Amino acid sequence: MKRGMDTNLIVKSAKFNAPVAVDKKGRYIMKSGQLVYCCFSTDFLLEEADPWRNECWSMMKERPDLHFLFLTKRIERFSQCLPDDWGEGYENVTVGCTVENQQTADERLEIFSKLPIKHKNIALQPMLEAVDIEKYLENVELVVVGGEYDRNARPLDYDWALAVREQCIRHQVSFSFRQCGTNFIQNGKLRRLNYGMLFKCARESNIDYQAGRE
Repeated sequence: MKRGMDTNLIVKSAKFNAPVAVDKKGRYIMKSGQLVYCCFSTDFLLEEADPWRNECWSMMKERPDLHFLFLTKRIERFSQCLPDDWGEGYENVTVGCTVENQQTADERLEIFSKLPIKHKNIALQPMLEAVDIEKYLENVELVVVGGEYDRNARPLDYDWALAVREQCIRHQVSFSFRQCGTNFIQNGKLRRLNYGMLFKCARESNIDYQAGRE
């Protein structure tokens, strides 16, 4: 699914059926073992996408050899959008709940923590303030932190990312510092970064943490 030129118009993308597309010999074009990113430019649980969502669940069920990942900030809609056979979750589906500040963390992660999902991620992106998510980390596999990219982007403080990293380490949850923000505060100093530097600076910080590895 994607947003059309009119931002109020939600339409299927040209690659909507890519996970089950086949070649002339009837073989799946998407190779076994691939990670499929779903709706990363929008939200998997948008109300406007309700008519098509069962097609997505069907593709996930048809291709257990692929792993599907989707993000949502509409986690309160999750239960009403599930297929009948979801049970405790599909083994090949990871759900990421996005939050931006302490208020959205407390509102959304309280719900998220109680949902039947096999693989859970939390995405603090864009991170807009210091956030304590420690009490929500049980059964979470990965936490991703990133800043906002825009001319008028709200700042990301490096210390906020480090604090979340420490929370993850204490609970043996993997952590990824995905990108800095256009306005990035480090050691008390504000830096303004272009798009390419967002990812470069995050990589160079070398603070990613893989749970289970010494």
